[in-house]
Amino acid sequence: MEIRFAKQFKKHYQKSPPAIRQAFDGRLELFMADPNNFSLKNHPLKGDLFGKFTINVTGDWRAVYTVADGVIIFVALGTHSQLYG
Repeated sequence: MEIRFAKQFKKHYQKSPPAIRQAFDGRLELFMADPNNFSLKNHPLKGDLFGKFTINVTGDWRAVYTVADGVIIFVALGTHSQLYG
């Protein structure tokens, strides 16, 4: 499974608190082992983000990704309200 990170995601990641970065790193490992693990709450998005997917990082933080030519590209990281509000 090839995973890439969009420039915007990298900016979000660097600006997020250290605990969130650590939580995402753990979730990424879980995602790579099993993208459909129940605790990730992986699901497709609707509306303006149609065609993208999200995984749960913490209670309020999410990581948004897309799939292009079999490559998973993480495009955003933020709180629920930052991403969907």
